[in-house]
Amino acid sequence: MLNGPVLETDRLRLRLPEERDLDGFVSLMTDEVAARHIGGVMEEPLIWRQLCTIIGHWAVRGYGFFSVEDKASGDWVGRVGPWAPHGWPQPEVGWSITRKHWGKGYGPEAAAATMDFAFDALGWQSVVHMIAPENVNSQALARKLGSADLGWDADLPGLGVTVDVWGQSKAEWAHNRERLKR
Repeated sequence: MLNGPVLETDRLRLRLPEERDLDGFVSLMTDEVAARHIGGVMEEPLIWRQLCTIIGHWAVRGYGFFSVEDKASGDWVGRVGPWAPHGWPQPEVGWSITRKHWGKGYGPEAAAATMDFAFDALGWQSVVHMIAPENVNSQALARKLGSADLGWDADLPGLGVTVDVWGQSKAEWAHNRERLKR
């Protein structure tokens, strides 16, 4: 078992993923709508491998997607956090929320906590988000965080997709974070 940070917001707990999160990952990755921009629907053995990859990312890089839990219910909400697989154009903060939790503001809340973590704990000077051009929900979340389309595309190795790159600098985040708190 890996040890790592636990981030808390008013409503959420963000912790390292564990095998017990498999049901949450399955609910995310078997939902055709929720999974369409993050690799598409998968069978459970592949979802288990994906979970193990995310856990392994923590072991190799020292950071990765957090499992996000609703503190009140204990529900697994999604995976959100810093991510930089081999060959990725730049480390990013990404998010995937189960559809049953869409519209509750969990995505921006968890993403803001992980952006704080990326800048403060990891020392990043900028953050990007790799967003499919047709993923209007993720674009709206990025805008809410204060990120903008940076005007360049990236091919994601191993996935065969091209995405728009959104992001902001550490200085921009300091301003945008204050705006979010109001």
